[in-house]
Amino acid sequence: MSYEFLENTADVKFRAEGYTIEEMFISSAEALNEVIRGDIKILAQKEKMFEIKVKDVESLLHDFLEEFLYLLDAEKFLYSNFKELKIDEENLTLKATILGDSEENYTFTNDVKAVTYNEMVIKKAEGRYLCEVVLDV
Repeated sequence: MSYEFLENTADVKFRAEGYTIEEMFISSAEALNEVIRGDIKILAQKEKMFEIKVKDVESLLHDFLEEFLYLLDAEKFLYSNFKELKIDEENLTLKATILGDSEENYTFTNDVKAVTYNEMVIKKAEGRYLCEVVLDV
């Protein structure tokens, strides 16, 4: 699993990859998390679960990443790591259990306004999943 940040004029763009679609999604969440919290380590004190069902894989990735922004904004929850992630590519469903902590325990700057569909790419090549995502900051 890995990710890297790419050149983008106004926003933040990253490329994430993995040998499985789950690994690619986790790498994407880690990239988003780095933009949100920088290099602050978040403790795994609380558990959150969520499910997503959509009509295409781009929406699955978009809604998955937006869930982290929602949890931060609405529930003051900062993601630390995954306990479980299952993706059904055929039915376009996702079930996740994540660990994290209350934002009040940390000092950070959340510059991410939204996950965009702008320049979003998802593909499978040479036995790896790859995506590119632009974050509105």
